[in-house]
Amino acid sequence: MSIEKRLQEKAVELLSEKKVDVVVGYEAGTLPYQAAPCFIENPDDEGRLVLNPFCSVNLAKYVHDILMAHKASQKRMKPEQRTKKVVGVVARGCTTRSLVIHLQERQYERDQIFIIGVPCRGYVSKKKLAAAAGGKEITACAIINDRLSFTTPDGTKEIPLESVLAESCLSCRYNNPVISDVMVGDPAPPMKPDSEYADVDAFEAMSGEERWNYFAEEMKKCIRCYACRNTCPSCYCKVCFVEQSQPRWVGVSVDESDTQAFQIMRLFHMAGRCVDCGSCVDVCPMGVDLRKFLKKLDKDGYNLFAHRAGEKMEQQPPLSVHSMDDKDEFIYEP
Repeated sequence: MSIEKRLQEKAVELLSEKKVDVVVGYEAGTLPYQAAPCFIENPDDEGRLVLNPFCSVNLAKYVHDILMAHKASQKRMKPEQRTKKVVGVVARGCTTRSLVIHLQERQYERDQIFIIGVPCRGYVSKKKLAAAAGGKEITACAIINDRLSFTTPDGTKEIPLESVLAESCLSCRYNNPVISDVMVGDPAPPMKPDSEYADVDAFEAMSGEERWNYFAEEMKKCIRCYACRNTCPSCYCKVCFVEQSQPRWVGVSVDESDTQAFQIMRLFHMAGRCVDCGSCVDVCPMGVDLRKFLKKLDKDGYNLFAHRAGEKMEQQPPLSVHSMDDKDEFIYEP
């Protein structure tokens, strides 16, 4: 039985037995190379669920939004009338890490989610696939074993699947769930985690001026559409700092310094919280190299505090705890 069929059967079971109120998963999108988030509430709709390398979105974002919306709807109700909503979610490795962060930050309780763990062998980068197609419209797309076949007006072409996988997937060390209530499918083979910080190492080898110039040039691409913020499962402030007026942190302008301030503040907001799911890079319409800066923070978090975001429930984020074993003795100086 295919993993997709087993996933559909599990969804039917959970919904029929009222163990969950909704299953958040993926369904076929309107484009042949893209899957879309779906929300299954009726067991008869289980056939909509798919699982393939076109499933790119980190679904933890939707779990959080559903539970927060339900919590808000309960505020004006009498305590005895309030209900608990349970969300089932199809979760690969990076999704489960985001869920761990939500739980650590007390966004909801563990019994409010049912985690259907699935193995992941990487998802297709739309930007890489577009480049492979020479910018031509892709009218059909299929995956056969380790090959990807796509059709454009120029004809059909077949390429290695690995050549179009997202960069975050190629060096992923968590392509299997770190936490789950049930596991569907056999564990995925390891990727190439030894190359996880290759880009960061090259970036660190630059001088301070070169690093700043690289950052400044990348930020010139940013149009502040906030797609990176809107898709990030760790961005859930009720009012984002960019929309605050008292005080106003960032101006509403096209000034380069405002764009830089937005990105710097958001990047540092992700310190100890970014799971390298690649969602922000995937949705950026301008191709800003956000991952390099996020991975730099991730590397520092590991080297300084032996911490990897969302790896373990019992391991708290580095900026929320204090340890006498932390590196850099200057911390204790007057």
